[in-house]
Amino acid sequence: MFNTWSSKAESITRNFWHNLKTGPSVSKAAWGKLNLTEKAIKEGGFESLFKQIFATDPNERLMKIFAGYLSTTTGPVAGTLYLSTVRVAFCSDRPLSFTAPSSQETWSYYKVRAVLVNPVVMKENQEERYIQMVTVDGHEFWFMGFVNFEKALVHLSNSVQDSKAT
Repeated sequence: MFNTWSSKAESITRNFWHNLKTGPSVSKAAWGKLNLTEKAIKEGGFESLFKQIFATDPNERLMKIFAGYLSTTTGPVAGTLYLSTVRVAFCSDRPLSFTAPSSQETWSYYKVRAVLVNPVVMKENQEERYIQMVTVDGHEFWFMGFVNFEKALVHLSNSVQDSKAT
């Protein structure tokens, strides 16, 4: 029994450390997670935060959240993947800078709503595991650095299977 518990604790610690070091800075990633948790507590929990971030259906219910990263050409973007009874969605932990068409610098949260989940494990390095998602309009996104990749994959895959069955 102790060996099982010890093995799980070691796995969780390794996954959490991998999550923190996926970003450009371990300390920024840790502070980002603490700030997000504080924000969720102030807003009444992650479900309230989810409903505030995304336009939700009145009957929509948040089922799971997963800390992870969106892979971009400029590097990983830390955020939260939300799994609800209606959608899979991602929102960055903090606003990102981008240049608007007016050439003015603007800050905004990076948000994605996805419908398809496809796990991809890099053969060269088992630590580099990704979950591919395709949005309603056909854009591909790659998520990585989950604290618990297997758990995220199971819940997201089951959600996709359930939505295809209905």
